[in-house]
Amino acid sequence: MIVIDDKYISDEVIEKNFVCNLTACKGACCVAGDCGAPLNEDELPILPRIYEKLKPYLRPEGIKEIEKTGFHTIDPEHGYVTPVVNNGICAYAAIDANGVVGCAMENAFNDGVIDYKKPISCHLYPIRITKYPTFEALNYDRWDICKAACKNGNKLQVPIYKFLKNALIRKYGEEFYEVLDKIATKQHKEH
Repeated sequence: MIVIDDKYISDEVIEKNFVCNLTACKGACCVAGDCGAPLNEDELPILPRIYEKLKPYLRPEGIKEIEKTGFHTIDPEHGYVTPVVNNGICAYAAIDANGVVGCAMENAFNDGVIDYKKPISCHLYPIRITKYPTFEALNYDRWDICKAACKNGNKLQVPIYKFLKNALIRKYGEEFYEVLDKIATKQHKEH
């Protein structure tokens, strides 16, 4: 376990390798699961603010679901989450010409249309954050749909925390990432 301020980081975050392989999984994380992507409370006002600019990037069934259920729903276990279409694909998902599912928000962000990349829970995946009263726990979330990402990460020798560098910096800042990297580098040299 690594502790940085009030963040408790599982050793697996620096020890396990992971690099998404979308050609293999086809973006299954946006489709599988029992609810939509977890949302932080501070993300809730962003969704209605960006919606009109985002709409051209959304699938018709996604628009229909968002307009029926709202910009987010509440899951008993995960709290605020993105809505899903027919208990499956995220309402904010986009599907490219190769059948790969991705994020409409990220596509609009990459095109410079909106200023919000995507939910931080998606950006940080496969790290899942659990909040407790006095600390946050960052754990590696194993999911069988990500076997190709594990294999790809092992082949490329990219630890989870390095794969998620931009997401970790977005969430916790440059200083947090630099400290994590120094700890990981030191631990790697000791083994």
